[in-house]
Amino acid sequence: MARASNAARDLRGHDAPPDARSAERATAERAIVGGAAAATAPTLDQLIHERVRLGIVSALAVNDALAFPDLKRLLGTTDGNLSVHARKLEDAGYVTCTKGFDGRVPRTEYRLTDAGRAALERYLDHMEALIRATRAR
Repeated sequence: MARASNAARDLRGHDAPPDARSAERATAERAIVGGAAAATAPTLDQLIHERVRLGIVSALAVNDALAFPDLKRLLGTTDGNLSVHARKLEDAGYVTCTKGFDGRVPRTEYRLTDAGRAALERYLDHMEALIRATRAR
């Protein structure tokens, strides 16, 4: 059930024109400055707003692809933790996972999708709006 709501949120945001993103950012800033943040501010993407998942999408945003051991080393996490969080991002359509072999050694490689890049952009826009509104006070 959570997967369906995350996918719908991705599609809505992904299809939103740049003006809509600016409007969302302005709404977030007005809500925070006006003191009504809890009632009217758009919510953060909880799928990305988690340390390991944010690390995965951020690392993939600046690399074409990363292999499982590279991501594990970058994030300083365990195999199981990385697998669980990467699977959540994959289920939401934010990353793709390709499994193959490098010789006889299994190789798992992750890439950020267009939906994942759009979700990261929305998340960063939201965080920038929060920072600006907080510093303006």
